[in-house]
Amino acid sequence: MPNAETVLEKKGREVATVDRADSVLAAAQEMNRRRIGAVVVRDGGRVVGIFTERDILNRVVAAGLPPAETPVGTVMTSPMAVCRRDTKLAECKSIMSQKRIRHLPVVEEGKLHGMISTGDIMASEVADQQSTIEYLHEYLHGHR
Repeated sequence: MPNAETVLEKKGREVATVDRADSVLAAAQEMNRRRIGAVVVRDGGRVVGIFTERDILNRVVAAGLPPAETPVGTVMTSPMAVCRRDTKLAECKSIMSQKRIRHLPVVEEGKLHGMISTGDIMASEVADQQSTIEYLHEYLHGHR
């Protein structure tokens, strides 16, 4: 059964991060530049939270806060849900569904190893299903 490490091996381990003192505007610009929906927030070397598109809407725009002057650390989601490298994808999917989140950092002993998204899980499921379909097709119809 695939786990978080399986996804990271395919997609890579790079994670966009910002410092908790960075402005919301700087974080949003980084997310826009990379075309991503979330960044992990650090305080020095420690992972302290996550900042998402939803945080921008709910905690900054809706609250009328100035993005250029608001530190990410004051509006990030913390504590955040995380998983380990050996966490099964089914469990990751369950966590994400229950908490209504789309990004799950992979953290062990305070070290950030990567991040998986609902899109990553869906892509893994589609690949598994395609493999099963191909296997069954060959079983039923033989090699040609």
